[in-house]
Amino acid sequence: MEYNQNIEMARRIAQCVAGAGGTVYYVGGMVRDRLMGVGQKAPDVDIEVHGIVPEKLEAILDTLGERQMFGASFGIYNLRHYNIDIAMPRKEKRTGEKHTDFRCEIDPFCGTYQAAIRRDFTVNALMQNVLTGEMVDHFGGVKDLRDGIIRHVSSGTFAEDALRVLRAAQFSARFDFTIAPETISLCSGMNLNALAGERVLAEMRKALMKADHPSVFFSQLRQMNQLSTWFPEIEALQDVPQSPVYHPEGDAWRHTMLTLDSAAALRNTAMEPWPFMLSALLHDCGKAVSTIVNEETGKISSIGHENSGVPLALALMHRLKTDKKTEQYVVSMIRQHMKPNLLPVQHSRPKAYMHMFDEALVPEDLILLSKADRIGQKISPAAFAETETLLRDMLSRYRNVIQKQPKVSGDDLMKAGFKPGKELGQLLAYAHKLWLAGIPYENALDQTIHYGKKLHRSSG
Repeated sequence: MEYNQNIEMARRIAQCVAGAGGTVYYVGGMVRDRLMGVGQKAPDVDIEVHGIVPEKLEAILDTLGERQMFGASFGIYNLRHYNIDIAMPRKEKRTGEKHTDFRCEIDPFCGTYQAAIRRDFTVNALMQNVLTGEMVDHFGGVKDLRDGIIRHVSSGTFAEDALRVLRAAQFSARFDFTIAPETISLCSGMNLNALAGERVLAEMRKALMKADHPSVFFSQLRQMNQLSTWFPEIEALQDVPQSPVYHPEGDAWRHTMLTLDSAAALRNTAMEPWPFMLSALLHDCGKAVSTIVNEETGKISSIGHENSGVPLALALMHRLKTDKKTEQYVVSMIRQHMKPNLLPVQHSRPKAYMHMFDEALVPEDLILLSKADRIGQKISPAAFAETETLLRDMLSRYRNVIQKQPKVSGDDLMKAGFKPGKELGQLLAYAHKLWLAGIPYENALDQTIHYGKKLHRSSG
């Protein structure tokens, strides 16, 4: 459904409601985004209906289309085939620690002030009359929007939903806004333990996928002292030293944040943008447990951090309830993230590149991660150009030469007299190495059979 069609339906609803004595307002992020000039990038339209009872609103909607309702206590409707959230003003009161622990009461006559005070930030508490265009701004949201400030509406209502701590950081990252000091202070004292992992993941994902500088999300949480509950593996990178020879940018936290922002500039070219960004965040988390400083020489090393980081990354992803496919992608990227930059330095033969790309789940994204990683070491993209050209040439060879040649199979070997079992598995592994080396099928089959006979003689 096109944005303009949704707007037109909103106007029709507003005209009908006005005829019944009520008023309809655009509300929330939609008003904010329109004022920022990004309102038509998303098709959704959010409106709030004041001054008529639910039964009257339902009767109006039934004349305009197929009405749908989402929770009677929340008073939220839409019309089938339209992306319009149609809400009635409501009062909310927290009854417990979980995000679902709220008691809601619909009150269509509470007025715009009471309706807006339950919202999180002043820039999200703006309302605009659908028919007249008049702006309703009870809490200075227009000025905060102009000044680039994220400021909570009410200390009393804000603290009832701990997710707003993450939303503050997410909005700060997405819009490059500053969080007001009083909001930072309020967020610092809020308990995030009762939040659901899925909701935390949703806010982090918005920052990673929509912000030009997603590092701001984590930097703001760090300023609020709110990393430890959900992101202890990232928090642990603070003050972890790195070799100044290879990492002039500073500690592992600083490097991770720079890599994350570099990845954001590349994510639209990634094959799998979301897990790519998550990989950039977690690629070096193993340094928190593997970094050693030699007391005599002062040499800093993080040997094996690409492996020690895997259980840490999995712990964070399990906590946030990521899906298995994403976890597999991220683990693959963490384990391999150093190789694309090491192989050129080591003047490795093509066979090593073929092995690397064969082990990678998404080789194209592994190259992108290696680029973000190097830029995160404060080198320019131009300085990575030669390495990138080499990597892409090698990937082209893997895709267009290696992958297109036939491979010795288990059936081939069983026809040659080998039986299923451990020995056959060894032979298939051997044949796979020959395949990666570019050995033609017939030669590879002969060599594998010869190797198998040799194994058989030695075991006999």
